[in-house]
Amino acid sequence: MTAFHQLPQEEQIRRLERVAKSALAQYPFAPDATLSLINLSENATYRIDSAGERFAMRVHREGYHSERAIESELAWAMALRRDGAAVTPAPIPGRNGKLIQTVAHELMPRPRNVVAFRWEDGVEPSEKEHDLSSPFEILGEITARMHLHSMAWKRPPGFERHRWDFDTSIGNKPHWGSWRDGMGMTPERTALFDRTVGLIGIRLQKFGQEPERFGLIHCDMRLANLLIDGQVTKVIDFDDCGFSWLLYDCATTVSFFEHQPEVPRLIDCWVRGYRRVKELPAEDEQEIWTFVMLRRLLLVAWIGSHSETDLAKSMGDEYTASTVPLCEDYLSRFG
Repeated sequence: MTAFHQLPQEEQIRRLERVAKSALAQYPFAPDATLSLINLSENATYRIDSAGERFAMRVHREGYHSERAIESELAWAMALRRDGAAVTPAPIPGRNGKLIQTVAHELMPRPRNVVAFRWEDGVEPSEKEHDLSSPFEILGEITARMHLHSMAWKRPPGFERHRWDFDTSIGNKPHWGSWRDGMGMTPERTALFDRTVGLIGIRLQKFGQEPERFGLIHCDMRLANLLIDGQVTKVIDFDDCGFSWLLYDCATTVSFFEHQPEVPRLIDCWVRGYRRVKELPAEDEQEIWTFVMLRRLLLVAWIGSHSETDLAKSMGDEYTASTVPLCEDYLSRFG
């Protein structure tokens, strides 16, 4: 059987839909419930319409997270909601009472983990359509509340999430593949990026991983994972949450548009909002661009290893090309 990731995207979507349809029977949905694909990236996410209600269903990618890791993700997201630190989607149990359903299908070599959530209304903010100054201040406040919650929260026994440090991001053990395999790489770009990676590593080693700087965070606070519903900003998609530097959450807010001229102003807005809730030392703030560059090169790697996805195709070689001046500027300012 051909490995799933080697199949054409159309065939992947067809098989995942079969799994999702099979999963419907494991939840208390109406017999005529329907599903529609929202997004295919690490996981496949569907909208479920059932008896006048809406839900979201996530079919997990094979081998990315263990069942225990998914349980850990849900535990933190539910605690954030329960404790009032952030509005997060509420998972719903299947007919067997479990939040994680295991769904086997003849088209898949191994069963897939599936989680369903109550639908959260809201609109994703866009850097092209909105003045993001106020949303970024609010985002800074929310992030600070999440960080304070994480630092005080007693994690359940066996808690398991990825660690996003230098080695597992752009070093020797990357979760998302090597930045060297990004789209549009040339010998000149490889040499430039390599020098940038080296400087990032030096600065992060000096910055350290003390508890006030490193802990459990969302790790993907980009605009696509926010929903604005009136006066409420909701945080979704905790699939990448794990252990990293707190300021990495700041860097992820500008994911995929780090090179745009408004980014420094938006980061200032985020910092202003963050400081309304939690202390941020000036020396920590000065290192934010190291985390922006860490994230940028991590996304170069992600695009290269996820070249079949619509998002990667939309970014393509141009994203790598526009990373060049960011690296040159970073080396000039911090090297």
